[in-house]
Order: sequence, then C-alpha cells, then structure tokens
Amino acid sequence: MKNILIIGAGKSCASVIRYLLDKSSEENLHIIIGDIHTENAKNIVNNHINASIILLDVYNEKQRKEAIQKVDIVVSMLPARFHYTVAKDCIKYHKHLVTASYISKEMNGLDTKAKEKGLVFMNEVGLDPGIDHMSAMLTIDRIKNTGGKMLSFKSYTGGLIAAESATNLWNYKFTWNPRNVVLAGQGETAKYIENGTYKNIPYPELFKKTALLQITGVGNFEAYANRDSLKYRSIYGLENIPTLYRGTLRKVGFSEAWDTFVQLGMTDDSYTIADSEKRSYRSFLNLFLAGAPSDTVEMKLCAYLKIDQTHIIYKKLTELAFFNPKKKIGLKNATPAQMLQKILEDAWTLQKEEKDMIVMQHLFGYEINGEKRQIESNLVVLGKNQTDTAMAKTVGLPVAIAALKIVKGEIKTPGIQRPIAREIYQPILKELENYGIQFVERDVK
Repeated sequence: MKNILIIGAGKSCASVIRYLLDKSSEENLHIIIGDIHTENAKNIVNNHINASIILLDVYNEKQRKEAIQKVDIVVSMLPARFHYTVAKDCIKYHKHLVTASYISKEMNGLDTKAKEKGLVFMNEVGLDPGIDHMSAMLTIDRIKNTGGKMLSFKSYTGGLIAAESATNLWNYKFTWNPRNVVLAGQGETAKYIENGTYKNIPYPELFKKTALLQITGVGNFEAYANRDSLKYRSIYGLENIPTLYRGTLRKVGFSEAWDTFVQLGMTDDSYTIADSEKRSYRSFLNLFLAGAPSDTVEMKLCAYLKIDQTHIIYKKLTELAFFNPKKKIGLKNATPAQMLQKILEDAWTLQKEEKDMIVMQHLFGYEINGEKRQIESNLVVLGKNQTDTAMAKTVGLPVAIAALKIVKGEIKTPGIQRPIAREIYQPILKELENYGIQFVERDVK
C-alpha cells in the first residue's frame, strides 16, 4: 500500500482528496490528511475506509516530521511560504513532494539534493501555474514538431464569477485566496516582450495598462500583465520569440476601479494603522484623502478621482459600503491591505449556490512553410456551488493526478520540476479530460 500525506485542507483541497480517495481501492492507496483544523477534512472524507485525518500544525516540527516519515509522497496544499520547510523534511526522509505553487529560489536550491536522492519535487502543477504550462507546451511542441516557428505566444487566465452569479457591479467575487488578490502585482515589475520591444510596467501603472480581448462563448474581458513573462522564453523553449505575454483576466471595468485602491494606498501591506480595530469603513477611506476638515468624505474622494457621484467607480465603492460610518473593520494592528481585504471579503464572498468560472486562453502565432498562422485555445470551467468550485477543481485535480503518477513511478525524472515535459503534461491533460477540463482549439485567420 502507498501512503499519501496531504498537508492542508483548505478551499482547493477537496478535489485532491476526492480524486485520490476515488482511486484508493483500485491503486491500493491510503490517504492521510493533516491540518490544524480537521473539520473541513472530516466533511470531505466522510469516514472513507482508506483515509485518515490527523492534527498537523506545520509549525510543530515533531508533529510534521513524524507525519512525513510514515508516507511515500507529500502533497503540500499549504500557503506557498511553508513549502520549503516541508521540502527540507522530504529531502531528509527521502519522500517525493507535490505543490501547486511557483518554484521559489529556496525550493530551486534543493534541486541537486533531490536529484541525488532520486526524488521528484513537482511544483507549479495547479491551474496557473500548472494547466497553463501543460496546455501551452502541448501546442508549442506540436507546432515545433511539424516544422513551425513560434512568433508569438499570449496566455490569459482568470478566476471569475459565472455570469449567472455576477450580482455586483464589479462582476467579481473571491474564488481563491483573497490576500493574493489584494496584493496581486506587488513586489516586482511586470515584464513582457511585444513585437521585439521589451515592456516594463511598475505596480502603480499595472491596472492602467490593460488589454481587451473577446473569448468565444463567454464574452469580453480585460487583462493586466502577470509578473515576469520574459522568464517563460527559456522555460517554454521560446528564447528568440518576439512576442510573449502572460496576463490575468477580469471583466471589463474591474481594473480601472481597482486602480483606485492602488493609487489611494489601500493595498499597502508594509505598515499598520493605529486603532485599526476601531475604524469604520468610512474613516478608513478618509485616511487616504486630503481636503478641508469641512469637506465630506464623498467630496474629497470625488475631487481626488476627478469624478462625480454618478460615475461607475463611485457606485462601485458605494456598493462596498465605503461611505458607511457604522460598519467596523474590527482588525487589530492591521495593515491597509488587510483592512481592504476585510471590507472586500464582507462583500465578495461566494454564496452557497453561486458559481465561479475559470477562463483561460492561449494565442499561438507561428510560421510554417512561409505562411503565418494563429491558433486560439480556450478553456472554460464552471463551478457547481460555493464548495465545489471551478477553482478548487482546476487547482486540485492536476495536483492529485501528478501525485498518483509519481507514486506509481509513471513520472520519475528527479529534481525540482514543473509540468513542461511531455512525460508529465500528456498523461495529466488526458486524465483531466475525463473531468471536463479540456481546451477547445481553432485556427484563427
């Protein structure tokens, strides 16, 4: 029997657990779920004979190491900052590891040790990063193998709300970690290349410089640049490509309104606000506005943004209750970003029967036999409800599939990996088709 330890039982974990439990009898697996809060895991497992639930605090070294020693592979569904700690234990005790997170410098530093011990450390195998890598490489490799030369690659991904559940002016609700949404784009300049020209977009400009696109069957979107696209030239084997862009999708109008938070300073996570727990939504907004003491918050905001109260941005802020003097934030020693997150969570939490939506689009421009061509590849996945979300499905299933294939020896190249090799992406994408996660390709004239 193979033992698989899943550390973390948060929002994206349900699909991981269910997939592995569904395969457990056939594949002779025992699934151990470790979390500091075990109730969510109990609800998912539902007393399955091939599952165990343990109390596991990742900060408790003894508890963590004892759990890792007893298994064949570890799936870390923890926040990204904890993966390196788990990875070092996996090196020490000769265990394979799977995560959905970007490869950090610290994680990459374990490559030699993982190879020496024959361990597969699979990272970036969720949605974005993950399915984006695999689907991109599938088509890029096919184009190259038929003699084509890549000229352009653009990739867009969005975790959004389904049209039927878009009940607010922002056309958005949280379907993944709200903190990551609030802090998106910070810490590095967004970089990409377009027609041979390098582009650099600093954080204060990020949400001003968006691209518009239409995706067949789901409508119009805008995209802002996602991190450093340039590094994917080497990752995807596109070293000399003149256009490469990766973007995050939102419904049209989101970025302009979100930029208000950026310009005001509400997304700053570097300092705390005195008496933050006593602040109302209105007084929090007022912290960032200049003006005469006699001016109202509404007057100061409109003057700062150069809008009036009929403007859509004003209406969007009103919808979030920013002008309400009675609603309290209630967070002690909070940063502006944490306070903003609390306000947004109060308004943007997915309700019980609401559905989320994952949208991904790749655009491949290439030349073959002297003719320029383009392929459009689209993925749309709808969630079922607040629990069975498209986000959880598209993050969790590839993680679970990768873990099973590693433990069975079907994926065996050791070291720090991402799913860009054919031995990895082909079987995982094939398996995902069984769960309705499948791209639709068409040639674009």
